[in-house]
Amino acid sequence: MDTVSWTENGTRRNAFWRSANATPAPARIEVVDDRISAPGALRSIRSGATLLWSGDFHNARQLSRAIDRRLRRRALRDPEDGDLGALFHAHRQARSERAALLGKIVIVLESDHSIRLRRAPDVRAACEHAYGTPAQGVSLVSLPEILGVVGAYEWHREGIYIAELGARLYPEYTVFAPTRDEYIDLVARTPFPDGNDHPVVFDIGTGTGVLAAVLARRGAREVLATDINPRAVRCAQENMRRLDLGDRVRAVQADLWPDTTRRADLIVCNPPWLPGRPTSTLELGIYDPASDVLNRFLTGLTDHLTPGGEGWLILSDLAEHLGLRTRAELLARIAGAGLDVVAEYVTAPRHSRATDRADPLHAARVLERTVLRRLVPRASRPE
Repeated sequence: MDTVSWTENGTRRNAFWRSANATPAPARIEVVDDRISAPGALRSIRSGATLLWSGDFHNARQLSRAIDRRLRRRALRDPEDGDLGALFHAHRQARSERAALLGKIVIVLESDHSIRLRRAPDVRAACEHAYGTPAQGVSLVSLPEILGVVGAYEWHREGIYIAELGARLYPEYTVFAPTRDEYIDLVARTPFPDGNDHPVVFDIGTGTGVLAAVLARRGAREVLATDINPRAVRCAQENMRRLDLGDRVRAVQADLWPDTTRRADLIVCNPPWLPGRPTSTLELGIYDPASDVLNRFLTGLTDHLTPGGEGWLILSDLAEHLGLRTRAELLARIAGAGLDVVAEYVTAPRHSRATDRADPLHAARVLERTVLRRLVPRASRPE
């Protein structure tokens, strides 16, 4: 980690710079406290300063919220031509700018992962969950990141109930949580390939392992789950242990395809559904630059299937309603990979944004559907 320096009460101090999203270390640090106003803080931040908070922790949160409200008042205007794609890009750009500005409020994290500010919560367990055992000394971390660490730890402690499993899964920090459940329901009710009630399955991009667990509970005799994120692999392994599925589900780190010569009867993939560049590890579950994951799944599917096997592509069509990709383009990519769609199963989203009329992208979200497409190599399509 990089080291940063600043002067506080006439004393020169040093600390490591900590950022889960690899944000560059601050070049100029100003120590501030409860006396600074939201307009004053915003002026300092826009002048290039990073604000090191030394006051009351709750007041730091209030300041952050006040700045956020000021930034949100610069409401986005709908494009006159109704271009939802342009609105999406403008909305995402505004969110990115807000995140960058709010990330300029930082706090000191002591060597034992404690925060020595008035009314600061005890974040030691949450930080150990996110960062590991304290070992590197005092560090600076942005206020939004530490709040995210605490929120992720609460998700991890409480877990997320999965109706299809009748049990809870426990997400890890930076691992995409299965808070949208419609795609889980699709996987739970789609028939297995004909004549194979106990298939060998690959689950590509497993995350918490939720789909691997559902398929194992349905009768898959073996599931090999992959993820590029080592935290996700550990998370999936631990969830399988909790569900007593460790003997049938194995999670390994891989960039999409497992390093094995074995083939699977069924390969399942729920790739990121929006073409675009992710700005954090969590966004890897949402944004797929140039549809790279989607394309590699489609072009590699045939080489990893057993004769008579099939792939399940589970994908939201939100990109189509935002003008980021058309249905015709998606189907052309499937056909170009030598695959046929033998069945489609469609469901409407049940998440809160689908009914939130205040959402700038409501016009697209209300039309969104999640689709599971059963894909087979063209030469093996059943008559």
